[in-house]
Amino acid sequence: MEVAKTQTDVRCLSLRDPEGQLFNYEGRLLRYVHPHGAEALKRTLNSPTVIERTKNGSFIPSRYVKGDEENVLRSQASGISLSPDGFVLEHPRVRFQSFPHEWCPEMLLAAGQLTLDLVRELAEEGLGLKDATPHNIQFEGPNPVFVDVLSVEERSDRDPTWVPFAQFVRNFVNPLLANKYFGLPLDMLFLTHRDGIEPEMLYQMASPWRRLTRPFLSLVTVPTWLARRNKRYSAKTYEARLVDSPEKARFILGTFIKHLSRALDVGAPKASKQSTWSDYMGADLPYAKEEFAEKEQVVAEYLQAVQPKSLLDVGCNGGYFSRLATQHGASVVAIDYDPAVVGQTWNLARRENLDILPLRVDLTRPTPSVGWKNSENSSFLSRSEGKFDTVMMLAVIHHMMVSEGIPLPEIVSLIAQLGPKSLILEYVDPQDDTFKQIARGRDALYHYLSPESFERAWSQRFNIVKKTPLKRKTRCLYLLTLK
Repeated sequence: MEVAKTQTDVRCLSLRDPEGQLFNYEGRLLRYVHPHGAEALKRTLNSPTVIERTKNGSFIPSRYVKGDEENVLRSQASGISLSPDGFVLEHPRVRFQSFPHEWCPEMLLAAGQLTLDLVRELAEEGLGLKDATPHNIQFEGPNPVFVDVLSVEERSDRDPTWVPFAQFVRNFVNPLLANKYFGLPLDMLFLTHRDGIEPEMLYQMASPWRRLTRPFLSLVTVPTWLARRNKRYSAKTYEARLVDSPEKARFILGTFIKHLSRALDVGAPKASKQSTWSDYMGADLPYAKEEFAEKEQVVAEYLQAVQPKSLLDVGCNGGYFSRLATQHGASVVAIDYDPAVVGQTWNLARRENLDILPLRVDLTRPTPSVGWKNSENSSFLSRSEGKFDTVMMLAVIHHMMVSEGIPLPEIVSLIAQLGPKSLILEYVDPQDDTFKQIARGRDALYHYLSPESFERAWSQRFNIVKKTPLKRKTRCLYLLTLK
């Protein structure tokens, strides 16, 4: 949400936390904390759990901004109401911001597991989390990072409850169940339900038999029945019910956390899940292995030539070429419209500790700006402009043209808008078997497409540095640079 502009760019990035606000100041990530949050934050930053997790990269680092630097920041943010008694923190930026509606189920599961781990560990120190939302998580490569330091709060050592229990179920467990058992994609769920899925929604979708099975019975059916019986609000519902000893409180809280952890495991996506393109790089590879090896060799030569630092892999499939890019020094954001292959890429990156952030993004209809005033979660394109020195588009342009009807000049214009210095492309001719498969008898509509027309279109905005026809005559690789 844009709050003010002075001679520098000062923008408010969060507005929902009453204890502080997050700002972008000349590309820096600054968090203003109101005076009443000072003591809680001090204890948070001194927490052994937070210190250890900051060291291992799963909790966002923080530093106080003081003295002359703080005074300069306050003067530049003159259009924003900041108390002189508050204070300012600075956090490092994640390399590429993402949102839950762009994650695959495997990433939501990992974010949920990190949240529960923090609840369990902080409880030993008399601390807890006051909310349970995936918006508190970002990813560095495939690894989740907790980024909301103001979410940590003090709790009574005799309190056995966790108030955000229901919020956790709505935001983590129920979306995973809806995706696994009813095929609802996460983008559909989170773009329309920012605070997750209510039990009543899942109850309506579930069969009578499933409503009585675990975990639906305890997490979906019973809450739905109770909501029908107790329609009136009661303040007593949220009153703290302290028990007689800290040990008993920790035991009860631990039982709740184990229950949620088991529910997450039930919602975990199936390891063997399949989709139209999930085995594209496997047994159903559309061309011979020696042809694939030739393609891999040429792409490796192009990557060696450009030495990418940040690369966008459009149509990443299972992440094979994303991994190749990391071997040439690139930090990769890998996108695909198919959540099954995005999940494969995430599993690959986690297993091999690769610097790959996989996202479920369809470049023909990229993630829009959403939230309050359409400004809380920025669009994928706005986050991507100027972010990548290299874009790689292997065997994907013909999908954009045929399956989605996007004209080639529009694709060229979009990629040029992102501003990469280098571009690695694969041309697939209308005579190619895969092209014919997706054209479904409409081959005549693309009679104009040829290597010559393909090159003319890209030459409007890019220089063709190298062209490598493959042995499979219907395919050709190109290395381009932005004019």
